[in-house]
Amino acid sequence: MPRRLIAGLAALSLLATAAPAPANADSVSSRLPTASFPLGQSGAVTQKQKAVAAGIDLFTVVHGKPTDGYTVSLLIKGKDYGTQAEAEAAAETARGAGFEAGVQQFTRPGVADYPEGSGYTARIGLWTLKERSKAEKVVKQLKDANIKAKVDYLGDDGLQTTGPWNLRVLTVDPRAFRGSYHASIGANVAKRETPSSMAKRVGAIAAVNGGFFNIHTAKNLRGEPVGISVVDGRLLSEAVVGRSALILKGRTARITEVKSTTTATSSDGEKSTINGVNRMAGPDELVLYTEEYGAKTPADDGAEAVLDDKGQVLELRPAGGKVPRGTRVLHGTGIMADWVWSHAWEKWSLKVTTKVTDLRTGKGIPLTPETSIIGGGVGLVRNGHERITAKADGHANVNMILRRHPRTMAGVTKSGKLILATVDGRKPGVTVGASMVEAAQLMLWLGARQAINLDGGGSSAMVVKGKVVNHPSDGAERGVGDALLILP
Repeated sequence: MPRRLIAGLAALSLLATAAPAPANADSVSSRLPTASFPLGQSGAVTQKQKAVAAGIDLFTVVHGKPTDGYTVSLLIKGKDYGTQAEAEAAAETARGAGFEAGVQQFTRPGVADYPEGSGYTARIGLWTLKERSKAEKVVKQLKDANIKAKVDYLGDDGLQTTGPWNLRVLTVDPRAFRGSYHASIGANVAKRETPSSMAKRVGAIAAVNGGFFNIHTAKNLRGEPVGISVVDGRLLSEAVVGRSALILKGRTARITEVKSTTTATSSDGEKSTINGVNRMAGPDELVLYTEEYGAKTPADDGAEAVLDDKGQVLELRPAGGKVPRGTRVLHGTGIMADWVWSHAWEKWSLKVTTKVTDLRTGKGIPLTPETSIIGGGVGLVRNGHERITAKADGHANVNMILRRHPRTMAGVTKSGKLILATVDGRKPGVTVGASMVEAAQLMLWLGARQAINLDGGGSSAMVVKGKVVNHPSDGAERGVGDALLILP
């Protein structure tokens, strides 16, 4: 058995280490660094470059070699880790069934807004990359003994690895590029769509998947962005206060944290906060549905006011109906249904005002027709330094911080160049993906002064001139909630 594989499990408590990311001379539009790759063992990077259009370059970056193999992890309350007592109990159960199980501690690194933590895994055996079938046989034997387990590839752990890594990097220099950046929700908010389909519809030069979408709502509504979405100046999904976002206008891009505020003011002067935009309503909420929603409003015993583009109430109706073209529907539940019945009489007006605020500057972001905003999954880099905001962005856990996954990242250099990168993963022996810390290190290596993580996993996709140029981990491109498009 390779020494690296044995050392990999024995050193399970060690964090992944990487060379310090060198300051890049902001030259990403013409070249990438060729040495000092920040992950794995030191050595030269294999790199190919292709000119896509004026100011746009596509790079393929490959580094590292496979030395990790497989183990079997015992499941603890459905997860592959738990407390020390839980891991010891799981291992003891497996030993009682005749299996040689051990317990290892691992360390989840601390990030900017979430402290370091520890966890424990109970595992059985070590096998090389070519011996997965042996690990699968053990999982079957454990199942026969009523013990839940799974095969784990050690390269996914987020600890020390030699890779390999396979990246696609798209760089856009606004000094030479003459097009513009846009966000797209595809056909509508409710429906998921592939980035290549969104790109084809408008003739985009390139595209990447956008932010996370809601997989915990009704199946026909799962295109709904989780967090802010602004398309051509229209707020289509409200912000989660303080989470990271990518602001696009013309051929400029910047990263900050945002909040959004939407209010309704009736003809009688009564004012109320609108809690959400284009999503399912909770108890005692006002939710605004725009014509981009693409589905009927929920029939939840609430009340609705159908508004024209000037805010005049065209119809006051029970909840559950279409959003006619050129209208918006204000939907109230519980006590807010009473508010709608009382303050949205037909032929009255409801003035709906929306404001998006940059929390770094405290200033409003003008929602012009040229403005788009995509919500990021996690902040990675701020002012040229690693700053991972896992807790603020809703991803403070072992799976998202420590484990390696396919990732899509966006960054901006000091001079305003846009960097879009995908790192493929979940392909043992081919490419291992990246942890959050590794994602930040990669973006620093590429020269980003500001950077965020977008949606990842099977959603990670980069499209250039109609072709998916990375290798999505699902085996095919996945439908997503929104995408970033680069238009000519």
